[in-house]
Amino acid sequence: MPSETGLEKAVIINLDTGETVDCMFRPKEYTFTKANEWTQEVITGKNVPKLQFGGGKGMTLTMELFFDTYEMGLDVRKRYTDKIWRLMMINPANADKGNKGWPPTCEFRWGLAWSFKAVITNINQRFTMFFPDGTPVRSTMTVTFMQAAEEGQYPGQNPTTVSKPGYKTRRVREGETLDLIAFEEYGDAARWRYLADINNLDDPMRLEPGKVLAIAPLG
Repeated sequence: MPSETGLEKAVIINLDTGETVDCMFRPKEYTFTKANEWTQEVITGKNVPKLQFGGGKGMTLTMELFFDTYEMGLDVRKRYTDKIWRLMMINPANADKGNKGWPPTCEFRWGLAWSFKAVITNINQRFTMFFPDGTPVRSTMTVTFMQAAEEGQYPGQNPTTVSKPGYKTRRVREGETLDLIAFEEYGDAARWRYLADINNLDDPMRLEPGKVLAIAPLG
């Protein structure tokens, strides 16, 4: 298996629960698709109809993810892929006004390069290796995400933030708060506002485990 040492891994974050799935291997490729809604108004005596724009549809992101737990001696479903399937299952905690709930929103994030807040609309899973008792230990999943937030709202995508010399990154761990991170990085808990600004955090009180923060030098 190829080594991933020193390379930023991708992660899928359940934004309802904070549960994360680390992708064992970087995706070989991914595909974005975007469509707009147009209607045609036929005009008598004209060869070409009048087009009317009806609105933009969300982008979709499709990728193939590979998981292998043979050397770990573990069921690949329990270790990795069941977490992704749960992103298509109804979360009863979302219920309101008679609605019995809907599946979680998630975020696909690859370091500070880019991220994509979405819902999962389709999963296709293949199992290709098994232990003698039938336990699957190797699987390939094709996952389709549908956009749930406008571009430009994702932390760390501002090139003036990511590309400046002296910046580093830090992945948020369970239970961490922004003031604690500010104290550990700058020695001053009050710098949490600075971190919130450079990472475009709309709600600094809700810091999601797995989120990658840009840690900028103080100006």
